[in-house]
Amino acid sequence: MSEHPHGDTELVYQLEDRPQPAVALYAGLQHVLASFVGIITPTLIIGGVLGLGDYLPYLISMALMVSGVGTFIQARRFGPVGAGMICVQGTSFAFLSTILAAGLLVKGNGGTPEQMMAMLFGLCLVGALVEIVISQFIGKLRRVITPLVTGVVVTTIGVSLIKVGMTDLAGGFNSPTLGHWQNLLVGGTVLITVIAFNRSKHPMLRISSILIGILTGYLLASAMGMVSLEGKLNQPLISVPIPFRFGFDFDWGLFVPVALIYAITAIETAGDITANCMVTKQPVEGESYLQRVKRGILGDGINSMLAAVFTTFPNTTFSQNNSVIQITGIASRYIGYYIALILVLLGLFPIVGALLSTIPKPVIGGATLVMFGTVAAAGIKIIAQERLDRHKLMIMAVSFGTGLGVMMVPEVLKQAPSIVQSIFSSPVTTSGITAVVMTLLFTPAPSPAKQERAAMAQAEAN
Repeated sequence: MSEHPHGDTELVYQLEDRPQPAVALYAGLQHVLASFVGIITPTLIIGGVLGLGDYLPYLISMALMVSGVGTFIQARRFGPVGAGMICVQGTSFAFLSTILAAGLLVKGNGGTPEQMMAMLFGLCLVGALVEIVISQFIGKLRRVITPLVTGVVVTTIGVSLIKVGMTDLAGGFNSPTLGHWQNLLVGGTVLITVIAFNRSKHPMLRISSILIGILTGYLLASAMGMVSLEGKLNQPLISVPIPFRFGFDFDWGLFVPVALIYAITAIETAGDITANCMVTKQPVEGESYLQRVKRGILGDGINSMLAAVFTTFPNTTFSQNNSVIQITGIASRYIGYYIALILVLLGLFPIVGALLSTIPKPVIGGATLVMFGTVAAAGIKIIAQERLDRHKLMIMAVSFGTGLGVMMVPEVLKQAPSIVQSIFSSPVTTSGITAVVMTLLFTPAPSPAKQERAAMAQAEAN
């Protein structure tokens, strides 16, 4: 491998180049800064809503460690597994509403935190098989899971999660201080800080705007007496990964929504890998490109399976790291090794997770309100790539109507069988299934040329 940067391209180091360790470590840290908040935040939200506070340090440690291992698998590539690129793996926001709904259902039936986690990780483990299978048929599924369907689902995910972000900003679910001025001040400060740094002319400040916002909010909340370290520093020296620590459980009714999200994230990953190919000057068509996409999605599926085994939530390929590649000009896949090392080291010490678990809910809410709004906006952007005729407008109207309808009026399914309630109580599942069914009914099989245009449109959207 070359030890020297290429001067004939926009990239300082190309895909197969090996930067010096100091350069690689610096680039790896930038990728970690860009993705760190995204990796830990879903776990913080799930733990807070489902009452898993006692286990949060361990769950955060596992999220970091598995993200590191998954990033190494994608960068290193093992046979047919892994894209062979800097595809930073992190906990997926797409699963949040579905996981919360399943966990609350188990909790409502009298389940303990351990029983909740046994069910959630069981669902996620089996669901990963869906993405593994889809990876081998990704091209043929584009007629069913179109950019319109993906856009509808992603938009619904964002809209359904905004309530979670706003509730955290105000103090958190069932909090006695919900809506207190201190909560609004801290959450509002985080929100304003994120917006301010997002407008910065410095690229790394823009990418790190959410991390800076959380740090600012944490310091303010600490000064206001909202942060407590009591009992948090009494942690084991290291976190030891324990497979199936909380057992294994499964429910078919709860599985369908999870399976649908795995299918959607597979299509999103295809777009993210395509965008990665573009910034790293790799082909975005042909057999080598198709094989890279297949290996990348398969890597996502394998990594999500590992996540479930080691008690953390599904992984996906993060898209924000494409911006880091563009900013640094370093596309070397060997940077993924350093990213993986940093994430595993962070996860190895439970004190890191313990400190992160002390972040007050208004701080999380101020940051996630932006993140969830961005998810919704990304879905709208995907839809905007489509040429919207009356058939597609009808698909959108009915899909959003049914999905957001069950979210706003959950009592509509009160008299339905329990399995129907389990499947369709999720707005994401309802809108997604509606969009898929209506697409099959209204859309004729597209020509190969049209399929290629749709794939490129989705890649640009991601």
